[in-house]
Amino acid sequence: MSATTPRRKRGIALAAVVGAALVAAVGVLPAAADSIAAAFAAENDAAMNRMMAAMEIKPSGDVDRDFAAMMIPHHQGAIEMAEAELRYGRNEQLRRIAQEIIVEQQQEIAAMHLALGQPLPPSAPAPTQGLSATHTANSLPHPHTMPGMHMEHRDTP
Repeated sequence: MSATTPRRKRGIALAAVVGAALVAAVGVLPAAADSIAAAFAAENDAAMNRMMAAMEIKPSGDVDRDFAAMMIPHHQGAIEMAEAELRYGRNEQLRRIAQEIIVEQQQEIAAMHLALGQPLPPSAPAPTQGLSATHTANSLPHPHTMPGMHMEHRDTP
């Protein structure tokens, strides 16, 4: 029988700590993932409910107006769902698609308003503006909000 050396005891203790940390992480990570998934699902459900309610219109007899009246909230719902992807999603390809959806749907909403002679909707921030790094690990704040990154304009001769 061999005696356990101090070095071996430290190795065993380190292995026990790492093992305990892994067990704890396995217990915490699914809970965090469930929380993110629940928040994402709640936002999507709310967006879908708003969209479906807004799409229920009383026909006016003007096919073009009725079409736009239903499509505008449909597009707004797509924007809200894409924003939820940007807040909670991690797949870079899907996040890029979500950004494209936001831009394209905003442009189509504006085009429908213009086609009907209606005023344009108010401007909206870019898809990632206002989403802090606490909401998404894949987003970066605007350079002007990063310390040391603000550059003042100077006229040079």
